[in-house]
Amino acid sequence: MMVLAMAAGFTGCLSTTRVVQKTQSPETYLTANVEQLEKVVSDRDAAIQTLNAQMEITASTGGAKEGKVTEYTSLRGYIFVRRPADLRVILQVPVLGSRALDMVSDGKTFTLVHATTGHGDVWMQGSNTVTKPSTNGMENLRPAVFLDSLLVPAVQPNEYVTLTESTRVVQAETRHHDAIEEPDYDLTVLKIKSGRVMLRERTIHISRVSMLPFQQDVYDDSGQIVTQATYDNYQPSGQLQFPMLITIMRPLDEYSLKIVVTKLSLNEKLEDDQFELKIPDGVAVRKMD
Repeated sequence: MMVLAMAAGFTGCLSTTRVVQKTQSPETYLTANVEQLEKVVSDRDAAIQTLNAQMEITASTGGAKEGKVTEYTSLRGYIFVRRPADLRVILQVPVLGSRALDMVSDGKTFTLVHATTGHGDVWMQGSNTVTKPSTNGMENLRPAVFLDSLLVPAVQPNEYVTLTESTRVVQAETRHHDAIEEPDYDLTVLKIKSGRVMLRERTIHISRVSMLPFQQDVYDDSGQIVTQATYDNYQPSGQLQFPMLITIMRPLDEYSLKIVVTKLSLNEKLEDDQFELKIPDGVAVRKMD
């Protein structure tokens, strides 16, 4: 009798109804197994040997730890990538067009110069790997963050993969359309730490509608997300699709970079001097650990 009374209460006047977002499923979506997805990621990575992009980048710092977020003025500039690990990032001062930041890396070390108001240029050199994290999160920004976020790396022979399925809600462009509850694949890349212990290195989230990555989570050895990159507004460049909006978030360092690509060339020859940044004689160079 008590059960019947409760059921009557749940279905009768004691119930309330609230409105939730309405979603619909995509008309068609694709299916793949883990081996096929690993090949898709690795083939896509191998297909891009150089990248030459004009872009606009907006940085923001802060978060829950600081209790505030500061967004900085957008800067225009260029990104050059040449495999296996050459990188150059040039940012320009708004309106004036003078150099705000210039960084080059060969995959192991980097050289960086940035302009400061009233104090001239500041030069830095260091390893691509942070050994002594700075309390200033932006000082922990190293070339690998750009490389691993711009180009989703292939799965290496000493790495392992596992696959799960999930869904995400893709908001409609207008309020007159329902959001899409889109199925996706989550391809997780792992490596052996020791014995039977494995570490999750990154998870690549792949849309089952386009079979393109829309997010990548990169983990440290303790299992925390150190870099989270999202990919939007894919456009064709030759035979490839490339995201024209890339957002790089560093939750532990509490900063993010929004990169809007305005012009893109893939697989065009890049010269050695495009990856050279000479330090003038006599200037002080800050060493970054």
